[in-house]
Amino acid sequence: MTSLSDFSADTLSGEQQDLSAYAGKVVLVVNTASKCGFTPQYEGLEKLWQAHKDEGLVILGFPCNQFASQEPGSADDISEFCQRNYGVSFPMFAKVDVNGKDAHPLWKWLKDSKGGLLLEAIKWNFTKFLIGRDGKVIDRFPPTAEPEDLEKHVAKALAAS
Repeated sequence: MTSLSDFSADTLSGEQQDLSAYAGKVVLVVNTASKCGFTPQYEGLEKLWQAHKDEGLVILGFPCNQFASQEPGSADDISEFCQRNYGVSFPMFAKVDVNGKDAHPLWKWLKDSKGGLLLEAIKWNFTKFLIGRDGKVIDRFPPTAEPEDLEKHVAKALAAS
């Protein structure tokens, strides 16, 4: 049975990261963008990460330029933007496609695991997937779900053995 540990992705700094490094953690995977109406969610994501990282939460940000070209920058631009404006310290990955034939395998698996309303395609930036300590997808949240709205879901996942 496929789990998060079966995937790898390039970090924003260009290094290959085996996602098995997050085995046993509760993981929130988010497709992000710097020029989106939901971009201020970076602040809430960072707060959620800071509040729960010592309990085993990790947030993985995956910039995506598939929605109205809202992530046009280079890896350096994205890194600088996230640091300067939101103090992002959770792991950020290289820009990926989340839909279509070039969708990153991780995102294909996420969508297969928890389809969205009507279709499984990602509809917009800041779609979130919560993954349990066992590496399986627990739930999917739309871009409109604010990070603070996920607190109870994260706490429940962290409390599960």
